[in-house]
Amino acid sequence: MTSPSYKRILLKLSGEVLMGASEQGGGLSIDPAVTARVAGEIRDAKNAGHELCVVVGGGNIFRGLSAAAKGFERATADYMGMLATVMNALAVQNALEQIGVETRVQSAIPMAAVCEPFIRRRAERHLEKGRIVIFAAGVGSPFFTTDSGAALRAAEMKCDALFKGTSVDGVYNADPKKDPSAKRYDTVSYDTVLADNLKVMDASAIALCRDNNIPIVVFNIREPGNLASVLRGEGVSTVVTNA
Repeated sequence: MTSPSYKRILLKLSGEVLMGASEQGGGLSIDPAVTARVAGEIRDAKNAGHELCVVVGGGNIFRGLSAAAKGFERATADYMGMLATVMNALAVQNALEQIGVETRVQSAIPMAAVCEPFIRRRAERHLEKGRIVIFAAGVGSPFFTTDSGAALRAAEMKCDALFKGTSVDGVYNADPKKDPSAKRYDTVSYDTVLADNLKVMDASAIALCRDNNIPIVVFNIREPGNLASVLRGEGVSTVVTNA
């Protein structure tokens, strides 16, 4: 698959990516070895000339929607989920700085003792200086997912694309884990994703990317080296665009 070269990208990682396989056996919610591997991939993308922003979900620690379904008050559950994303952001920052990559964490919920508040112009300056900026705490308000937070930050930072690293190698017309005949798209339109409810990201995130013409590149981050391959246009992925 050939895709255009993107200079500035926002990388959206699910929190579950940081767990690795150890969680299935009662391991840590944040696996240091897996986090270090992901950090290495981010470093390699930076060294290839890309400017990177990162958003990490919090589902490996606490998922607001699931907690609300089990009786938590929704706003409280969402705030707890936002705090989980800050923990993940600090873990990714730690892994990156251990391999010599300068980073900044900016949180939509101010917590000056551990990270910066989100300030768009400051974030832009960090990128210009070659730092990787990790955005935490979603949009800072309940009832929004980290997907929406990623789409919002991608628009604010004028990113050329939003890369969503997941456990599958693209967008399918059905769940490939349940339906062996599921078809993977090379490219698909925002409107098709919304109309067919393809579960790429939540609807508000898809609409925000569509309205700002930000391509969404869905790929498998669990496969070592895949981020670099997809950035070169060589890996397997699905690109969601207006085309």
